[in-house]
Amino acid sequence: MPAHASPSPALAPATRQGEAPGIAAVDHARMANAIRALAMDAVEQAKSGHPGMPMGMADVATVLFARFLKFDPADPSWPDRDRFVLSAGHGSMLLYALLYLTGYASVTLDEIRRFRQLGSRTPGHPENFLTPGVETTTGPLGQGLANAVGMAIAERHLAAEFGSLVDHKTYVIASDGDLMEGISQEAIALAGHLRLNRLIVLFDDNNVSIDGPLSLADSVDQVMRFKAAGWNASRIDGHDPSAIAAALEQAQNSDRPVLIACRTTIGFGAPTKSGKASAHGSPLGADEIRGARENLNWPYPPFEIPNDVLAAWRAVGQRGQSIHAEWKRRLAALDAATRAEFERRMRGDLPDRALAAAVTGLKRQLASAPQEIATRVASERALEALVPAMPELLGGSADLTGSNNTRTKSMTAMNAGNYGGRFIHYGVREHGMAAAMNGLALHGGVIPYSGTFLVFSDYARPAIRLAALMGVRVIHVMTHDSIGLGEDGPTHQPVEQLASLRAIPNLLLFRPCDAVETIECWELALQRKDRPSVIALTRQNLPQLRLRMDVDNRCAAGAYQILEGRDDAAVSIFASGSEVAVAVEAAKLLAARRILARVVSVPCLDLFLEQPESVRGAVIGGAPVRIAVEAGVRQGWDAVIGSDGLFVGMRGFGASGPYKELYKHFGITAEAVADAATHRLEKI
Repeated sequence: MPAHASPSPALAPATRQGEAPGIAAVDHARMANAIRALAMDAVEQAKSGHPGMPMGMADVATVLFARFLKFDPADPSWPDRDRFVLSAGHGSMLLYALLYLTGYASVTLDEIRRFRQLGSRTPGHPENFLTPGVETTTGPLGQGLANAVGMAIAERHLAAEFGSLVDHKTYVIASDGDLMEGISQEAIALAGHLRLNRLIVLFDDNNVSIDGPLSLADSVDQVMRFKAAGWNASRIDGHDPSAIAAALEQAQNSDRPVLIACRTTIGFGAPTKSGKASAHGSPLGADEIRGARENLNWPYPPFEIPNDVLAAWRAVGQRGQSIHAEWKRRLAALDAATRAEFERRMRGDLPDRALAAAVTGLKRQLASAPQEIATRVASERALEALVPAMPELLGGSADLTGSNNTRTKSMTAMNAGNYGGRFIHYGVREHGMAAAMNGLALHGGVIPYSGTFLVFSDYARPAIRLAALMGVRVIHVMTHDSIGLGEDGPTHQPVEQLASLRAIPNLLLFRPCDAVETIECWELALQRKDRPSVIALTRQNLPQLRLRMDVDNRCAAGAYQILEGRDDAAVSIFASGSEVAVAVEAAKLLAARRILARVVSVPCLDLFLEQPESVRGAVIGGAPVRIAVEAGVRQGWDAVIGSDGLFVGMRGFGASGPYKELYKHFGITAEAVADAATHRLEKI
């Protein structure tokens, strides 16, 4: 279709939510062109942005929102709304235009005018924590698609528990860049395997990338690729509203996830830039916009939407009100206990009494019968207590279930025949797993956790970073947390990972030293609704250092004195995880040398550094010698020990061998700590 041509009028809206009054009076082309006009005007005013994708996908988005999407702008958090994910987040003006046109209070015309400006609700890429109506934060390509897989899993899982109260779809607009990113393969393979038939992906198949024609870098047949992954997939003309509607209608009753490859023209309507890379990531320019207005028969000034077109779009926004009201009636008709449980789960509130009882019960058991076990095993025992108490917990592992200890005896596996299962076998897909967990958390109703080795956090890092940015509660159980894993060697021994994860703002990294700290760290991770957590756990057994029953969570401040010492102690030793036991032994050696030492366990350096200065000062103390001990790199510890403090840890990569020999080889021993303290005291 030529760039200047106008698509034919739409079919009468008649699916899922029925026809809204006023829509039929305005043809499809004018409704779609309202999106195009707002996109090119906002990008032009900002002198920054991506006009091409919104202009190319306006027809698809118009059909989707006007005829199929179940939503209610008056309540952006309605639990049974369809989820719409703009995985191609660079085309954010498509989403902002839709939110404004359909009547979301969060996006006004003034906010459209302030596109990409500091403090606006229309940032360069969609941010769910900033703009109601935005389901997830996208921009890094492939993430939104994988988030959507998690949302689709959550929908099926909750439907298995709550029945027709949960009955919605997840729609995605994805670009060629989304599908080139490696995470996309992880995501679509998992979705196909689980036969997530409520997931529908609309692929903006425009054959253009930033560098130029897509053929410069890619020649994959995406339809065949998705079919090979177990999807239903087809190609359509993305500017033919009848074809778009027919494909979406067919997708409603699919037995598996659906890909609709929509052949579109990037920058549709632009006289010289349509179909070219020049329409992708730069303002079109005044002359090009003038020509586009002529081609699209859109004679209105910038940011002006004719009353009849705006009224038609606002009618689209009102279509969901009756279905929303009917859903509320069904919710109210439930028995009080089921309704309360559903509402609690969707709010993200914890079952506080059940959680407290589970934590306290396990701590009492450990006080009466101390355990010398690996913290990964301690984590499994914690989960054995937590999973029955918290039905919202949804576990998983990236093909390391037996090593991560993330599946309890009571958990059944989720599969295409049992969405009620509470354990997901993600396969060797760490990145896709982490991004799907973000989608699960964003959907609501579940708290996802999963497992892999700590060194493989690098595979998952982009999704972990986005979890921290969005402030979602996901819990990553990462075992084999140091050279203590032994014989697998330096490829599997994390050295820099602890420091690199601590560097991510809003992420909590827990590294418990024994079974008691492990359950306390789990409790803290669960209680933080607004941030993700990593719990780093050992392969090797550790002694239980906390022997008495503490009702309070001593890990809550991030650090505490685990081995009591006098105020006039000459040495303070700070350690995390497996090295706390090393520190305790070092303190005993120093005592034999008549040197007083105190030991501080630091299960969460992030929480500790967030404490008031007075709290930090009391924990750090005034000892003239400060030493940090951790089987990782020094980075981050100077905030506790100072730049002149001593550090006993790793300065390079590990090696293959039995773990006790490795600790001696790299000098992470009680003797090394005691000697370092003694030598420093001799110089004072």
